[in-house]
Amino acid sequence: MDHEEQQSEPADVRTLAAASGLDPRRAFEVLSALGDGSWWTLADLVRRTATSRRSVEAVLRELRAERSGDRFRLAPERARGLLDGDRPAGPAGPVDHLLPGHADVVERMAKLIAGAPRARQALDHVSATPETVVRRALLLGARSWPPGARVLCVGDHDLTSLAIALIHPGAEVAVADIDERILAYIDACADELGLSVRTRWADLRLGLPPSLHGYADVAVTDPPYTPEGIGLFVARCVEGLQDQEQGRVLLAYGASERTPMLALKVQGSLSELNLAYEAMYPDFNSYFGAEAIGSAADLYVLRPTTKSKPAVAARVERFSAAIYTQGPQSVESQAGPGDGRLTAEATDFAPDLLVGDWPAGFLPRTPRVRLTTWLAKPYAASPGRVAIAVPAGLEAALPRLLLAARAGHVRAFPAEPPGDVTALAGLLSPVYELSVQGAAVDAVRREPAGDAAGLLLRRLLDRAHGKLVNTWREALTGADSGLTKRQARDVVLRTAPWADGVTALELPVHRLAELGEAVRATLRAAAPES
Repeated sequence: MDHEEQQSEPADVRTLAAASGLDPRRAFEVLSALGDGSWWTLADLVRRTATSRRSVEAVLRELRAERSGDRFRLAPERARGLLDGDRPAGPAGPVDHLLPGHADVVERMAKLIAGAPRARQALDHVSATPETVVRRALLLGARSWPPGARVLCVGDHDLTSLAIALIHPGAEVAVADIDERILAYIDACADELGLSVRTRWADLRLGLPPSLHGYADVAVTDPPYTPEGIGLFVARCVEGLQDQEQGRVLLAYGASERTPMLALKVQGSLSELNLAYEAMYPDFNSYFGAEAIGSAADLYVLRPTTKSKPAVAARVERFSAAIYTQGPQSVESQAGPGDGRLTAEATDFAPDLLVGDWPAGFLPRTPRVRLTTWLAKPYAASPGRVAIAVPAGLEAALPRLLLAARAGHVRAFPAEPPGDVTALAGLLSPVYELSVQGAAVDAVRREPAGDAAGLLLRRLLDRAHGKLVNTWREALTGADSGLTKRQARDVVLRTAPWADGVTALELPVHRLAELGEAVRATLRAAAPES
């Protein structure tokens, strides 16, 4: 007789829970779903019950459920016998009663989410359901955020920004994200729907965009579910709050019911930031995927304290490129520049300045600058040749790292040999002649173009750390246009409203690509009438 034949059948929900390593409530949820007469896929069972795939599989084994292909069910009479009429009441979500009144927004978000760029595994992307992002927006309103509030979405693969703008059209929403595809998609959707959403490119390991420091009344984030990722994203959220005492951070985070120690580590990273837990709503967020955590995550409402700001400053100083669970940027990955091949090529380049994390003892007399400092402010001196080390996973920062330089010759050394740089060369062609030199991307500064539009564009990109509108306005007023500073600013913002308050280093790539045409349009608008 084999093991399965020897296995005794569970007598009730409690014995089923004990045998499968679950608490009785979760065992009840799985059992009642299986016994409703329907066929269930494993993924649907996980999402319906907010129970991890591993636990659902354990219940299926214990019950020896009927199977057809990839679907499972249990005879209703058998389920009723195990439940024995015991039906615990489930907890209601904080805004579930509001959701039916916004069915039109849920439907619209479903279409927007379906049309969004595909998830990137290396960025730990898992899409939230339309109902989830609408619930997040409703919770903001239910917790009395005033009309006209500023909301910052730190990472927004879920498109929460669009749901907030749809439900609260008086709010001003900003998004900081590393994924250029997501930023372009959000901008396109916001433009089409007439929503007040602005996007900023950001690799949070290198800093929050300057225009978003002290920007928001509330920040929302659904970060990588590692202690490192949670700590960094939430720290950037706190930096983005306008009022450190009255601001709030809404954090989505989930762990399997089988891994409480992982949840404890994440909560420890929050404790390091001296944040108070104002509320925690279990299983508030639902996902398409993430079956290891039951396709669900809790929602934390965090309140900064007077000790949060210095704690955040200390946290972000502990820079690490490894914050994700998968890929070259994962916490397990140790990849980075600085191996013998790269340092040999950098030595041959003979740089006047080293930017990034180069090996200790390498070119000891050459000055060094951290990547975060390089992007935060212009370098005071004027080096002729700059070598930049780009760690694994930070390749998306390369256009900004090059624009931040004012040297005649820059050579960037990615962790892996560069591939095709045609798109990058086209984007940066107003400033650099780009080529690949061995393991490096070589950027040689061009002479400025001779026409008015070329000169203005070059001026904007040469001052990439400065406020874009200010430089643009000064150029227009100095072009014999007869415009006042205010008139010139109005011309810029009518043409490129996305330029308001930002530096060129914060712009998503699609906006950088539009900059040349926008410059020409403002010159036409500023030209004196004949």
